[in-house]
Amino acid sequence: MCTTSLAVELRAVRKTYSSGPEPVVGLDAVSLGFSAGVFTAIMGPSGSGKSTLLRAAAGLEGVDGGQVLVDGTELGGLKDRELTVLRREKIGFVFQSFNLLPSLTAAQNVALPLKLAGRRPRRAEVAAALAAVGLDGRSGHRPDELSGGQQQRIAVARALISRPSVVLADEPTGALDTRSGREVLTLLRDLADGCGGSGAGGCGCSVGDGCGRAVVMVTHDPVAASYADRVVFLVDGRIAGVLDHPTAERTAARMTSLEALAC
Repeated sequence: MCTTSLAVELRAVRKTYSSGPEPVVGLDAVSLGFSAGVFTAIMGPSGSGKSTLLRAAAGLEGVDGGQVLVDGTELGGLKDRELTVLRREKIGFVFQSFNLLPSLTAAQNVALPLKLAGRRPRRAEVAAALAAVGLDGRSGHRPDELSGGQQQRIAVARALISRPSVVLADEPTGALDTRSGREVLTLLRDLADGCGGSGAGGCGCSVGDGCGRAVVMVTHDPVAASYADRVVFLVDGRIAGVLDHPTAERTAARMTSLEALAC
């Protein structure tokens, strides 16, 4: 059954870093929600708080004020073990560097989150996740036998295997060529739309339940952002604007103006 509630919500979230001579504001009273079926890109100049927002939304970094909720659960009230379980069950991660274990096959990498959760992965569900990203024929290959784009698609399949409410992607195309990047962006777009992926699975693939995921992507690339439903711009830890139905041209123009203000 699909849900219309917010998969992730930030309520007046504040985060300050004090490791240097002067405190640095990471997030300044940011309030933002990410709904199922919506693909959101996060953009901003260097140091604007993009990665801090993503880590806070994932519960990977504590906040100094405000609340972070995942599927209605407030992260600040959870013990470490409870937080680990929630992240494992509710959040899928995709990183720029893929983070695949080189000694494991594609299928073993995909199954890893379930094994860490104490579950014995069923061969059919691993195969469905690989089929959803168009790599069902590569299950026995190790990362060094795959292209960069294929490795990132394996990472997406791994993020999907636990059927999370939200997929958080940090510069997922930053290490890819144009064609591979386009394939991964199309796949993320399909996840938000409730499709199984752009590969052999197509819409309705058994990796999912027919519901679109909340997809949140940090990127510096206006072309990548054009795959999203909206772009949220950050400057100095604050929301500086939202662009709905973005195009690469409109996104680039907005970024140029924000970077001029940040100088």
